[in-house]
Amino acid sequence: MVRETVAITAYAVGDFALALRELRTFRRISGRDDQIALMVDSERGVGRPDRALEVGRAVDRASLPTDVRVELAIAMSGARLDLGQPDRALQELDIPELDPDTAFPWSPGLFAARAAVLEELGQVEEAAQWQRRADIAAAALGEIDADSETIEVDEIDEIELEDEPGEESEDEPGEEVDDTEDGDAGGDPASVQEEDEEDRA
Repeated sequence: MVRETVAITAYAVGDFALALRELRTFRRISGRDDQIALMVDSERGVGRPDRALEVGRAVDRASLPTDVRVELAIAMSGARLDLGQPDRALQELDIPELDPDTAFPWSPGLFAARAAVLEELGQVEEAAQWQRRADIAAAALGEIDADSETIEVDEIDEIELEDEPGEESEDEPGEEVDDTEDGDAGGDPASVQEEDEEDRA
């Protein structure tokens, strides 16, 4: 986990050489390909798009989780663009998960990547359509995330308390207290004093 965290952090700050080193170690220790797309992108970051494609092709994509498979397709498409192969970059994005009518968590990134490739190919109008789809999908997913948040609200009923009969007011300390009414169990200062005198008697 530490290796994976260091790799992601290094990638985020643009230290692709360190990211690659940590990703390789993470992969060797865990035996998992969860960060294969990050490895491909890191190879691109150090200026090796050819090597990036080799790393991506060496993985069995059918065994990858859907989101990882989509991220890998986007990274492979980017490597094709680095090599000046926009047609093949578009082919990398022709995957079953490319559904323009449904918004999945990976849809905004996938749609935006397709828009970038189409723009590179000079298909400006179609690129704009896919970018719009990316924006709409991101907005729709944002609304779903907002609706799924649970907000707890504590409702407090305010009860207005009235002064009990026989209770002295702080503003009128000299007022006599009528202790003939039933009072609080604790009593007021006047009634406590009378009870003490009775006890001594």
